[in-house]
Amino acid sequence: MKIFLASDHAGFALKRKIVEYLQKEGLEVIDKGPSEYVEEDDYPDFISLAAQEIAKNPTKDRGIIIGGTGQGEAIVANRFKGIRATVYYGGVLDIIKISREHNDSNMFSIGARFVPENEALKAIDLWLQTPFSNEERHVRRIKKIDLYPVE
Repeated sequence: MKIFLASDHAGFALKRKIVEYLQKEGLEVIDKGPSEYVEEDDYPDFISLAAQEIAKNPTKDRGIIIGGTGQGEAIVANRFKGIRATVYYGGVLDIIKISREHNDSNMFSIGARFVPENEALKAIDLWLQTPFSNEERHVRRIKKIDLYPVE
């Protein structure tokens, strides 16, 4: 599994910490940008690069995207066929498990303005370690989602 990361300026510092953490865990990490902090950057420019990579292999690879709220980042990612991005901006961790078990989410969007570093790392661990349930009802629903055209 490859893990692709991307952010905007608001998520830049947290992204760097996440990259460092995941590399220490021995995971293959590819940072799609930005490579430097630029306050005026536009998150679609970087998030789309990560989403394109996940769309090539949506059942194997994963993406972590970080922005101020994570909302806009997830919206961009979900425009790509095969992407199921979920948003986390703190709180109950069970939502992360459900996003994997029920929805087979392959991109994880974090709201950096709401989630401290230690919580983000804990949430990422849970998301990466939680398998898809493969229950028939969830498989059926994901297949229905995939029928909708992406333009």
